[in-house]
Amino acid sequence: MEWIDFKTVLFYSFAAILVFAASCVITAKNPVHAALYLVLSFFSSSAVWILLKAEFLALVLMLVYVGAVMVLFLFVVMMLDIKSAVIREHFKKNMAVSLVVGILIILQMAAVMLRGFWMPDFQEPLLSDKIGLTKELGIVLYTQYLYPFEIAAAVLMVAMIAAVVLTLRKRDDAKYTSASDAVLVKPEERVRLVEIKIAEEKEEHVEDNA
Repeated sequence: MEWIDFKTVLFYSFAAILVFAASCVITAKNPVHAALYLVLSFFSSSAVWILLKAEFLALVLMLVYVGAVMVLFLFVVMMLDIKSAVIREHFKKNMAVSLVVGILIILQMAAVMLRGFWMPDFQEPLLSDKIGLTKELGIVLYTQYLYPFEIAAAVLMVAMIAAVVLTLRKRDDAKYTSASDAVLVKPEERVRLVEIKIAEEKEEHVEDNA
């Protein structure tokens, strides 16, 4: 068919990978595997956005989310004592509510997206070529939206500190050391020097054998 080109094939290929990865995020039994599937979904989304000429969103998704936020997620998942059995139990209890909410979200997104296919006389804006470019978005971001941008950075920093604090909580299945007590410890309270006279012991042993 004439309307099928290479860009269209790439779009549907990455979209299929995105749907598969997103499904595995919520169905994977291992939390680490779920986080890795989320990384794959981020990469697929970045590829789709690049095809849609939204290069800034694609770069931000790969650099910020894949390069920083997902690394933090992996550290938190691996360091926290996550009980999968309890999570699965709550997941099964809330399955009906989750399905209803998920179906409503899908219907809303479909209603918004399908309107674009029902507009045959749609004309692209004259400045549409600059939409999504990093330079144009950077100028707007650091002039008109500078304060919201700084507030978002502060919120992310608070989330990172909270994740670190969660890993320092007391656990029954692991040794816990208080940082304040460890700093106040003196060397003589922890280390005992013992002198061993090896030469004299050898001489005594030889005399006893003689």
